Amino acid sequence: MTLAAGDPPLPPVPDPALAEPVAPDGPTEKVSNTYIWLLVAAQFGVFVAFITPIAISLAIRVGQLAPGHEEYLGYITGTGALVPLLTGPLFGVLSDRTRSRLGRRRPWMIAGTVVGMVSLLVMALAPSIWMLGLGWVLAQLGWGTALGNLGNSTADRLPENQRGKVAGLSGFAMQIGPALGVALSGSLAGNNVLLFLAPGLVGALFVALFVIFVAERDSRALDFGAPLSGKSLAAKYVFDPRRFPDFSWNWLGRFLFYLGLTFNTTFTAFFFAARLHTTVDKVAPLIAAVGGLGILATAAGAIGGGFLSDRLHRRRPFVLAGGTVFGLGAILMAVAPTTALLFTGSLICSLGIGAFAAVDQALLLDVLPERQTDAGRYMGITGFATSIPQSAGPFIAPLFLAVGGGAKNYTLLYTVAAVCTVLGGLVVLRIRSVK
Repeated sequence: MTLAAGDPPLPPVPDPALAEPVAPDGPTEKVSNTYIWLLVAAQFGVFVAFITPIAISLAIRVGQLAPGHEEYLGYITGTGALVPLLTGPLFGVLSDRTRSRLGRRRPWMIAGTVVGMVSLLVMALAPSIWMLGLGWVLAQLGWGTALGNLGNSTADRLPENQRGKVAGLSGFAMQIGPALGVALSGSLAGNNVLLFLAPGLVGALFVALFVIFVAERDSRALDFGAPLSGKSLAAKYVFDPRRFPDFSWNWLGRFLFYLGLTFNTTFTAFFFAARLHTTVDKVAPLIAAVGGLGILATAAGAIGGGFLSDRLHRRRPFVLAGGTVFGLGAILMAVAPTTALLFTGSLICSLGIGAFAAVDQALLLDVLPERQTDAGRYMGITGFATSIPQSAGPFIAPLFLAVGGGAKNYTLLYTVAAVCTVLGGLVVLRIRSVK
């Protein structure tokens, strides 16, 4: 692969062990609208392929393979959630150090998509719960790798004044993709292969368009210093917070927000049923309706927050606002005396999720350490800030529900969720290199 006309020469890559912190502003040249829309389309496709099984397809297959054992769905998804914890930084480091004619990121997008498609076929044809679980682990490896390297591409290329816009559009894609995937799968529920592969083909198509039409510089000549050893690779899973304090504050803020979000969402169906004095099956249509409106609220928060943060050259106030808005919605849900206020609180939470997630992603790119050498590694480490709360939150939440000894204490749980998200917004105010 040769450099396109007008591309600056590829800078030498120093030994990561000796690298000095890279200035947080990173690239300065704007990316084209073509790059942005192909990126967002690829992320949309991965969300369609990857999130649809969580939303509907896995549940259908669990019902087929083990009727009456809904708990198996939790075991499968919980096991799958461990995969990013084990592989995120590893695949990030390997992506950072990849030498190929296609560059560093595109080979991993291709490999991830292929593994992702295989995983969907495994789940569609699985003869047992164990094989279904294996398929979901493969899906985490495959689609997670493809999505991670799309994120790595933004770290490599996006200048500061486009990060909020792209993060907002990505947040919109994240909300719309699963909804369309569920709608598509709902019409294919009678055919297991199509149930899984149809959303997967959407993902494969859009990732392929990105790989084909977004050129990446040949990385075969790059020098990455000493080869990786087991010890040096293990060291890539941690970092020194004293050396990169702004990245550390962003990581902690994200961790707190997603811990609160997990508290808020894990027992949603049971919470609504308890507050509306009905059963879970009867409240499901109401939750679906609120969820549909919530998609619009989340998208509005993501796009509005992302675009405004670019225009005003401010990140921290929008992240704080997102955490605070979510907290207000959670408190309203906790004390709501009527159905209308309960649903209003849920929609306010959705608005806060969109604003926080989009602008915090842009803020992450602003403070990402060692961008030229270890962007994939630090993007993988950032994944811990979401995967750990999502894994641990469901086990912690029952401790708050049990306080009082009587009925489930949802008021306390949702109040704690609000405190966590507000703290997540406040923590980023400690960041000094970004306004």
